[in-house]
Amino acid sequence: MRYLALVGALACEADYVFIPESPPPLDWEIKLPYKLNEERLAGQRLNIIIVSEGAIDRNGEPITAEKVREVVVEKLNQDTRITVLGHVQRGGSPSAFDRILGCRMGAEAVMALMEASAESEPCVVSLDGNQAVRLPLMACVKKTQAVAKAMAEKKWDLAVQLRGRSFQRNLETFKMLTRLKPPRTAVEGTVPGVPRERVLQKQETLWGSSGGYTLGIMHAGAPCCGMNAAVRSFVRNCIYRGDKVVAVHDGVEGLVKGNVQEMSWSEVTGWVAQGGAFLGTKRTVPTVDTMPLIAEQLKKFGIEGLLVIGGFEAYHTVLMLTENRSRFAAFCIPMVVIPATISNNVPGTDFSLGCDTALNEITEICDRIRQSAQGTKRRTFIIETMGGYCGYLATLAGLAGGADAAYIFEEPQSIDQLVTDVKHLASKIASGGISRGLVLRNECASENYNTDFIHRLYTEEGRDVFTTRVNVLGHMQQGGSPSPFDRNMGTKMAAKTVEWFVDKLMEEKTFTTPHSSVMLGIVSRQYKFTPVQELKLYTDFDHRIPCQQWWLKIRPLLRILAKHESTYVHENAIAVGVEEQAESIS
Repeated sequence: MRYLALVGALACEADYVFIPESPPPLDWEIKLPYKLNEERLAGQRLNIIIVSEGAIDRNGEPITAEKVREVVVEKLNQDTRITVLGHVQRGGSPSAFDRILGCRMGAEAVMALMEASAESEPCVVSLDGNQAVRLPLMACVKKTQAVAKAMAEKKWDLAVQLRGRSFQRNLETFKMLTRLKPPRTAVEGTVPGVPRERVLQKQETLWGSSGGYTLGIMHAGAPCCGMNAAVRSFVRNCIYRGDKVVAVHDGVEGLVKGNVQEMSWSEVTGWVAQGGAFLGTKRTVPTVDTMPLIAEQLKKFGIEGLLVIGGFEAYHTVLMLTENRSRFAAFCIPMVVIPATISNNVPGTDFSLGCDTALNEITEICDRIRQSAQGTKRRTFIIETMGGYCGYLATLAGLAGGADAAYIFEEPQSIDQLVTDVKHLASKIASGGISRGLVLRNECASENYNTDFIHRLYTEEGRDVFTTRVNVLGHMQQGGSPSPFDRNMGTKMAAKTVEWFVDKLMEEKTFTTPHSSVMLGIVSRQYKFTPVQELKLYTDFDHRIPCQQWWLKIRPLLRILAKHESTYVHENAIAVGVEEQAESIS
């Protein structure tokens, strides 16, 4: 429940969270009302406080939702309501991530059993980052007991540390993002009624002598969920350090026109739960003609580091700027790409912002489409997904939705294979094994075997067994509210980007090497900064996809679960100790 409270607080932009591993300060009954009052004075009209089950103070006394309500009402006289979620949290339809996780872990558990012997140590099959791992069962039990022991001994820092790096990082990020931070004072350091020397001394205490960088942020490519969460986190992390953030509106075109503005702490309030891209974004990339104008604007606004959040266009934009550093000195600054696209077609990362939300949307739509035929026996649905030439959405949505087949560009299908799939589906329906079929197709799976062709093929070959309907999902896959996964990942990626910028700007004076222009991605068990020029070697630019994609190795699971003949080669799961676990992506 403590994990749910903390990650839920990050995902919904809560103002305060009570968890037992990290109790609030002894004077929380004074600090909490003060914080809420300051936020109201700043224009915030709604506050959310999350109280975890088992929350306690530093003396070990329980903190309940009712006690928190009494404090707020007594100190602020504000209308305060309590909502106890209880078992509502357990219900509902499973997310796409949970369905896919169940498939992957189930398959890995079978492999572990097949490889085990009588002498093998019991293990826990888990997901570490995006890598399947096997952890010693008893070591996991001992670590869980160690957390309870640390809490009993009131060793709060140790308790948080034992929860794992992901938990620790989430807690630090939440505290930073919800801190009451005054806007940075003007350059001349004047505050009405306060001597200038005291203001400058306070600045030094808050921001340190290393602060004061001007960092730019912009989007490139199509909008997707999670972009706004990343912008909010980046802006507040920078301002907390004392740096200035200038935001570029409308992507590369906005940068060329100088459509740039400085961002404030309060401007990004409420952005976490919003889909789309509030800064504006376009698919335009730099050209020979716009390069000089971009360099001029970067120099004009004094941008010392640039973060580009977006899909393949963002990656391509930063790559082009990097390759033109010899021509334009303004491009010799540290640059980072945070991948954000529903297609998940950017090299250097296993996951992109927005793809989890899109998968949830597709999976939910597939569930509804199937339900629409609840009273109609023997019907097959052909569904077209987005993604360009990348078959990630079709494959993972097929696995989550229990599809009978998923056609993608990366695995070309012959007419014989298509006919075989139709006959296999017809035999399952005719035998009474299933009553409804589901076939997914990526929009660019084949130039000739398009969605209309697949529809007519299934209609003709299966006409004696089932009827067929077709659905092209379109842009509804991009919409909706960001999933908690995308909100949290965007928040953490932006925070890591700020750390990377600060380290680079403090340690280096010139930025001409490949390692000063990078892609931040999730690779197997870790967050990793990879030079974009290095990624160029592993990119299919014609089809805008990476040359190697991790999810292709789990495609056989889809066919096995659909009762096709296929061979599943396990994910090369590794056995690790509980202390070796990397930081979780969630």
